[in-house]
Amino acid sequence: MTSKGIVIREAHFPGRAPIEAYGNGGFRFADMSHRGSLMCLPSGIHGWEPADPLALTVADFDRLLTEADKVEILLVGMGRDLRPLPAALRAALKAAGIASDPMSTGAAVRTYNVLLAEERAVAAALIAVD
Repeated sequence: MTSKGIVIREAHFPGRAPIEAYGNGGFRFADMSHRGSLMCLPSGIHGWEPADPLALTVADFDRLLTEADKVEILLVGMGRDLRPLPAALRAALKAAGIASDPMSTGAAVRTYNVLLAEERAVAAALIAVD
């Protein structure tokens, strides 16, 4: 008998759910917890690891851009502090028809939950905070 050991799978929750809590480097939602950053899309909640959270790129949002036709607004939780999105990223999102709104991760979580409850076409990219 051959043992395969632990199988690591991509973090993915196949549905939309409000974020119940954040902090300590992760998030809690749908009675589960996730350590690290998240991207909440119409296709579900995905683990997200931007190459450099302090310098987001268009490539960090490839998964979102494949679902652009289902998203009107993107909330970007930038961590503890508000930082502007890089110009190239803002331009790519605008070209895809997505309005973007950077804010602290806490504000993004709260706003995401409200817009999700209103059944709006919202997505969120949330950088984990300690």
